[in-house]
Order: sequence, then C-alpha cells, then structure tokens
Amino acid sequence: MKSLKSFGLVMVLALALGMGAGCAKKNTEVENMEAAPVASTSAVDVAAQQITDGVVYFDFDKYDIKAEYRDMLQQKAELMKQYPSIRVRIEGNCDERGTQEYNLALGERRARAAYEYMIRLGVPADQLDIISYGKERPAVEGTGEAVWAKNRRDEFNVIAR
Repeated sequence: MKSLKSFGLVMVLALALGMGAGCAKKNTEVENMEAAPVASTSAVDVAAQQITDGVVYFDFDKYDIKAEYRDMLQQKAELMKQYPSIRVRIEGNCDERGTQEYNLALGERRARAAYEYMIRLGVPADQLDIISYGKERPAVEGTGEAVWAKNRRDEFNVIAR
C-alpha cells in the first residue's frame, strides 16, 4: 500500500512538472510574440505624417505665404494628390496680441491662404478644411518676439486617411 502511495505521489509530481514545463514553453512563446515587430507602417500613414510635419509661419499681422514655405506646401500637395483618401484641416493661429475677434479673422485668413495655395497646386477642395484658432492655441507660452513668431502659424492636421 505504501508503494502505491509513493507511486501516486511520484506520478502527481511528474504530472505537475510536465505541466509546468508546458506552461514555461507557452510563456516563452508569448514573450516571443510580444517581441515581434509591429506591422509595418503603410504608405498612406507615412504620407499622412509627412503632411502633418512642417509648419508655415507668418510675419506680424500678415497672412501671405512666404517663398520659403512654397516647396513644403508643394510636397504636401503632391502627397495629397497621390493619396486622395487623405483629408487635411489647415489650422490658422495667431500670437497673443490683438483682440479675440481680430485674431480669429487673421487666423482664418492665414489658413485660407494656405488652402488657396494648395488648391492652385491641384489639391481637390474636398480634401481640405480650414479653421481658425486665433490666439487660443499657442505653440509656445510667454511673451516677446521669439515666442510670438512661433505662434503666428498654420498647422496641418490629417483628419482622415
């Protein structure tokens, strides 16, 4: 009887060890799966990121597109024509000076300037939206010309892919 109990105990231990080894293998498989690289980024995702990158800055109280930003806008336009599913919101912003109403109007003129420029470059109007945030969304907090210059801008936000 004692040998039967010993045999049973050995079997239980062997079974437990076998199950433990199986679990260890499964854990290793899970760890390997977690370490596997994430699916590669699609071409449209890369294009969307390139469109989002790059900001157009404006001089004080101005809304004209400077020559230094035309190549960047051309690249954004080419990507948008290549990927017609991408929709972009052009967001016009101002520095803290001026009234709320004035800055909302100026921000809209800035966004519209980039919008019209991209339309002239061949981007379909239904791929573009504009909005003005006026002075409500500063890129940099503070005062002084260096700060204000960073806040007078158009940003490009992809809203659909």
